[in-house]
Amino acid sequence: MLAALGFATIAVLLLLTMTKRASVLVALILLPVLAALIGGFAGDLGEFILDGLSKVAPTGIMIAFAVLYFSLMVDAGLFDPLIRGLLRVAQGDPLRITVATAVLTLCVALDGDGASTFLITVSALLPVYQRLGMNPLVLSGVVCLGAGVMNMVPWGGPTVRAMAALKLDSSEVFTPVLPAMGFGVAWVLVASYLLGRRERNRLAALSPQGPATDVWGAEDKRDDRELAPSTTVTATTEAESSEHATSATVDGERQALRAPGDGPGTVRVPPLSRTWLNIFNLTLTVALLVCLIREVLPLPVLFVLGFAIAVLVNHPTWEQQQALLDKHAKSVVLVTTMIFAAGVLTGILTGTKMIDEMAEALVSVVPDSFGSHLPVAVAVTGMPLSLVFTPDAYYFGVLPVLAETAQGFGTDPAEVARAAILGQMTTGFPLSPLTASTFILVGMSGVSLGEHQRFIFRWAFATTLVMTAGALLTGAFPL
Repeated sequence: MLAALGFATIAVLLLLTMTKRASVLVALILLPVLAALIGGFAGDLGEFILDGLSKVAPTGIMIAFAVLYFSLMVDAGLFDPLIRGLLRVAQGDPLRITVATAVLTLCVALDGDGASTFLITVSALLPVYQRLGMNPLVLSGVVCLGAGVMNMVPWGGPTVRAMAALKLDSSEVFTPVLPAMGFGVAWVLVASYLLGRRERNRLAALSPQGPATDVWGAEDKRDDRELAPSTTVTATTEAESSEHATSATVDGERQALRAPGDGPGTVRVPPLSRTWLNIFNLTLTVALLVCLIREVLPLPVLFVLGFAIAVLVNHPTWEQQQALLDKHAKSVVLVTTMIFAAGVLTGILTGTKMIDEMAEALVSVVPDSFGSHLPVAVAVTGMPLSLVFTPDAYYFGVLPVLAETAQGFGTDPAEVARAAILGQMTTGFPLSPLTASTFILVGMSGVSLGEHQRFIFRWAFATTLVMTAGALLTGAFPL
């Protein structure tokens, strides 16, 4: 019964969110609560929910301060040179921007951490997409594809879990599928090209001035000191905006020198010049990323400290700091509430043992005659099952049983592990409602989970199919 209740909960959740019958926040909280009540766990409901919330709390804290940090840096113009550089190289072409998104994601995702990948890439690229009028679903989708493939690295969560669960090393699990991963990277670039071409055609059809490349070719000739908010801004408007910005800056400097604030924490110091402020912000961000990659401190601590330092230097008065928090409060609340709601879902599914029963039920339906073909089946089903199983439930609950079953038919358990990492919480994790980082991606991109899933699911599934074909061709596991 618990297995059926768990599968039903996930199915209804996906149905409601993808059809927009209910908000993701409400569905993530109320559906598992209802399932727990039906299963007779009313007495333990509070404990299950608190356990789930406590496990996602570090992620929630991290994303709250990370959103504030990167929002501050975007406002400060840290990413303006990158944006101008991308626009200049891409010549305002949505196709080139989309391919550049894939390349940047593939590089950033080498650290194997989905949350940091989404924070960095979306923060840097969303202003470019907004400036060109591109669909943010293209951004979230292409980042999803790139991060999914790169999550296969030996230090990424899925591969580490697969090796730990079956007591294997990276030479047995990851090295044989490295060529297949190359197939996946190539497919991500092809998919980004196709999505970019479609987006280019869409914008060209909407624009009365012709293709986007013509509009933005002219834009590149404008003053590099300013970033225009849209393709229709005139030279007069730019001049007025520049004048207002200069005036605002002067006023801000005078305010800071006078430091009239009566709130706590007001620092009575003059602001740094814009040049030195940009150098400081760049240095701080690079140092933060280095500490993040080297795991000097836990991620939440790094972003808490980073934001505190950044806001003190960039907005020294209490009034400025309050204005910054007011400006970006909506973004923080939208993302963090989703993460804590996901904690309610995973806490109930884990605490009630629904997830364990679902794993056993899945294994029990595998026919004995299918044993020799189990690696292929695991590879093909891994990506869709990312929407159903948490990584721990699959790799520590389902995978060992599948590996043991396959071994009974003469199949090496390592082959099952290789097949699993081709889709289970690799290509599938940026679409799963069971991982907190998914809500970082959709929240920062400004899209809903259902829209994101509908837009990119078939492309992500195609990534798994391409890598499965590559694994078969290169002998990672047999057909």
